[in-house]
Amino acid sequence: MAIIKVIEIMCNSTKSWEDAAQQAILEASKTVKNIRSIYIKEHSATIDKNNKIEEFRVTANLSFEIEGPNKSVSKK
Repeated sequence: MAIIKVIEIMCNSTKSWEDAAQQAILEASKTVKNIRSIYIKEHSATIDKNNKIEEFRVTANLSFEIEGPNKSVSKK
């Protein structure tokens, strides 16, 4: 039986919301193993003085399978 844990993360990008989500995954994967999915909860952006989007931001739930003391996660 797999046990899935969910954490909430936030990330930003100057390119796009999609890039912000990808950056969140890349950063989280440095310390979190077995990432399975990302669910974007919120999108937001900051605006510069010229009324242009300056920074794209996402708040997301990231799910990953945890390993028990005697279990290794199978690769598909």
